[in-house]
Amino acid sequence: MKYNWQHPDWQNFIFDDAVIDSLCMEFALETGELKGLVDSLSTEIQQETILQFMISEAIKTSEIEGEFFSRQDVMSSIKKNLGIGDAFGQIRDKNAQGIGKLMVKVRNSYAENLTEFTIKEWHAILMEFSKRINPGEYRSGADPMQIVSGSYGKEIIHFEAPPSNQVSVEMGNFIKWYSDFELKATDIKSALIKTSISHLYFESIHPFEDGNGRIGRAIAEKCLSQSLNRPVLMSISSTIEQDKKRYYQSLKQAQRTFEITDWIFYFSTLILESQKNAKQTVLFTLSKTKFIDRFKNQMNERQNKAILKMFENGVAGFEGGMTAIKYVSITKTSRATATRDLQDLTEKSILIPKGEGRNRSYDLNFTS
Repeated sequence: MKYNWQHPDWQNFIFDDAVIDSLCMEFALETGELKGLVDSLSTEIQQETILQFMISEAIKTSEIEGEFFSRQDVMSSIKKNLGIGDAFGQIRDKNAQGIGKLMVKVRNSYAENLTEFTIKEWHAILMEFSKRINPGEYRSGADPMQIVSGSYGKEIIHFEAPPSNQVSVEMGNFIKWYSDFELKATDIKSALIKTSISHLYFESIHPFEDGNGRIGRAIAEKCLSQSLNRPVLMSISSTIEQDKKRYYQSLKQAQRTFEITDWIFYFSTLILESQKNAKQTVLFTLSKTKFIDRFKNQMNERQNKAILKMFENGVAGFEGGMTAIKYVSITKTSRATATRDLQDLTEKSILIPKGEGRNRSYDLNFTS
């Protein structure tokens, strides 16, 4: 047997669920701790936290596929679709509009049944502005759908999906498997197993010409949220992106067998890591809010704008620190004013300077 789908009974995956026993206990502790932390936040900070996770997921799930969007475009799209943003005219990249809209759709409909219509609708949203494919339509044509790498003439085929004429039947079987998968209330082990398999199963069918990875990760998020009966706060794609090579290698191995214990362990571990990373993001958002509340009345409008910009990249931080040149670009002020403003922020212990002369930059001061 070459690929999993070439076996007549391939959706009956085989695995040893004992492999994630200890992991389930750890995940239960982490998700419980995170829920308690988030529940203690004000409504405003909760909204800000959710927004940060959605932005991270949108950006990273796109980067995995080699598409790079500005944080501002993605944030504008998500805010607009949450009803808290500005007009679409401010979103320069229309594809960023699609991924932002998809993130909101997936989160808001987590409790609804998963159907073929749902998946096609997601794809239509994601690919609305694509000129190469038919948004919301399964692939067609006689050419094989292959995942390849390497130069022309030396291609390495990593995986070949079912022929296009089988996609509709396979997707019908996938939805039936998803709907029939029994979950007990608050059964974390079943939730992790179903989520792991749903992603692998969908990626193995690869029903669309493009966008399968992004839709497959959206299905994983929906499945976990639906299984736990609440929208999860995490960015699975951010964790995948930290080691893409391992993700693709694990997927490749799992697609060549239907004994998938290793895949269950890998993807469940990935979810646990995502949950741990999520706690850091929540703590960062809390620090940001306290920081802004403490200093906002000590800053002028330009300084407020620059400081908020420094927080924009989340836990990753403001790369390279703030400089006079960056300050001029952000605030549209003169170099002299920028220098005075930065000096003022330093004297108030809002920023910490490092380096000298042309190499001088400033970091946020969380220690004061």
